[in-house]
Amino acid sequence: MKQVGEQAAGDTLLDDDSVSDFLRQNPDFFIRNARQVEQMAVPHAVRGSVSLVEWHMSRQRNHIARLEEEITLLMEQATANHQLFDRLLALQNHLADASSLMDMLNRLQRWARELGLAGANIRLFSDKWRIGAPSDFTQLALSRPAFEPVRIQRLGKEQHYLGSLNGPELLLLLPQAKAIGSVAMSMMGESGNLGVVIFSSRDTQHYQPGMGTLLLQHLATMLPGLVERWIERA
Repeated sequence: MKQVGEQAAGDTLLDDDSVSDFLRQNPDFFIRNARQVEQMAVPHAVRGSVSLVEWHMSRQRNHIARLEEEITLLMEQATANHQLFDRLLALQNHLADASSLMDMLNRLQRWARELGLAGANIRLFSDKWRIGAPSDFTQLALSRPAFEPVRIQRLGKEQHYLGSLNGPELLLLLPQAKAIGSVAMSMMGESGNLGVVIFSSRDTQHYQPGMGTLLLQHLATMLPGLVERWIERA
């Protein structure tokens, strides 16, 4: 293969690919031309130009800084996930100790209020659970056809929704609740076909799109199994 000088003399211009190919095929180029490399300068946005060596060291420092940021973020996420797991496990054990469904729902409600929320509620799709009269829990029933417009408007193809609800939506899902500013709503069950769990806040900005839903996801999967202790699946 021609040397760079020979190729430059024979060709009109060297393009990036040609230079890259040459360097890949001649890995000792920078060793053989160390002095010339030290004298090379590359454009710099602030200083006008810097040596190739300094430019390379700057890139390495930036790369190391990015790695350190990524490692810090991973450690923070690991800590957050550990804390989330501990909270979820404690809540699951607390709910599992309930003596009745009403006791379990009250425990879930108290847990939500300890977090500063307005409350926590579950609604069960009436075609999936035996909660018709004379059941004591008909107030938990939610008509799937009546909920469908909410699902389409708020959740689409997602399993979770965080944000505000309008008056008719709140009347359907939380008829007894007052002054609800925002909600975190999740479809219950692995397929999202058993009902919804809803955490509500009086603060309109408390729940917003883009917030994490990991805790919601675990709760929405866990709750149906607890409910089955007292209500039979249809």
